[in-house]
Amino acid sequence: MAETASLASAARIREAALHAQRTPPRRAVPPPRRGGLAALSKGIVKTARPKQWVKNILVIAAPAAAGRLFSAHALTQLALVFALFTASAAAVYLINDARDAEADRAHPTKRRRPVAAGQVPVPVAYAVGGALAVLAPTAAAWLSPPAVAALLTAYIGMQLAYCVSLKHVLVVDLAVVTTGFLMRAMAGGLALGIPLSRWFLITTGFGALFMVSAKRYSEAVQMAGKAGATRALLTEYTTGYLRFVWQLAAGVAVLGYCLWALEEGGAPHIGVLPWRQLSVVAFILAILRYAVFADRGTAGEPEDVVLHDRALAVIGVVWLAMYGLAVANW
Repeated sequence: MAETASLASAARIREAALHAQRTPPRRAVPPPRRGGLAALSKGIVKTARPKQWVKNILVIAAPAAAGRLFSAHALTQLALVFALFTASAAAVYLINDARDAEADRAHPTKRRRPVAAGQVPVPVAYAVGGALAVLAPTAAAWLSPPAVAALLTAYIGMQLAYCVSLKHVLVVDLAVVTTGFLMRAMAGGLALGIPLSRWFLITTGFGALFMVSAKRYSEAVQMAGKAGATRALLTEYTTGYLRFVWQLAAGVAVLGYCLWALEEGGAPHIGVLPWRQLSVVAFILAILRYAVFADRGTAGEPEDVVLHDRALAVIGVVWLAMYGLAVANW
């Protein structure tokens, strides 16, 4: 009798286990929305990632390299391009967070994002993001050269494709994010009709790949063995592969910059010192300093590394001074 009861109990346990496996997990219920219009507006701005806006400063790279930065027309156009890229990036962030709201609620830190936390309803995030995605290229077509509007349209289309599917494709996800940085750097030159040199594109592109792959490497290191990671693709990459990518990208970026610095372009040197060549030292030091954080796995937030590390800030100021003197041929 006792043996029969034991067998029945074991059968019920197995049946319960099978039922649990077959039953899909319950979806995380979004928290109730708190606050009024002010809280909603604050949540929308927060979702637009103000800390990420520093990336859009790349629009001044090509005009600065060409020495065409300080004029009323240039400053007006660059301010406009900066604002348009900020609006476009905000549109992508809003749509991305609306799509990932359910997954973000299972993440230890992303669950505090306004959309995941219920501060910004998902339909509102989609509506605001969609409106910005339409308005930014429209404004660019009206106020900027056609090439800028085309570039901005391509940027938004590529980033939305990334949100939908490309972020789940190995290597392609790195290429898309890197291209987004490169597009920012190209936009300033296109807005002012400045030809973009091959060394500028190589250095900017691989410099961006260096930072993107270092960010992925840091995320992979920090999320290793932790549950609730929403970037499932990180489990497909190995830390060894991501380390290889950021080391390769850093090497190519340094090589491209050195080739630019050593190429005189037929113009005689008339400055006090060879600032182009000397700026190589500061550029390499900046790459090496950033690589310290990448190697530690603490470069998951590139803007924090760039803005908060004093040594890197000093190196950056020295490099900017040398670069400016080289462009001015002083």
